[in-house]
Amino acid sequence: MMPDPLIADDGYECGTCGHEWFRELDEQVTGVCDVNGTLLNAGDDVVVIKDLKLNGKTGGVKIGTKVKRIQLVSGDHPIQGKVNGRTILITADKVKKA
Repeated sequence: MMPDPLIADDGYECGTCGHEWFRELDEQVTGVCDVNGTLLNAGDDVVVIKDLKLNGKTGGVKIGTKVKRIQLVSGDHPIQGKVNGRTILITADKVKKA
């Protein structure tokens, strides 16, 4: 039996709106495209194309920040990645494939 992926210090956070929640990781999500229409896959690296403010936290995510080894999850924030040690969820229109 696999460990529960919901257990995390901060949970997950939307890079656009700052909404935080716990979310289950889906096994396979397909059809997620970046701002240029390039198909993204789990494990890809992406670059943030817009400064993202993180509500309730100091700092944010600056334009040009590279998010390595993304995961794809279902929902309206389909990209999960780590930035500065925090797990965040980002909408696909805020990134381009690196």
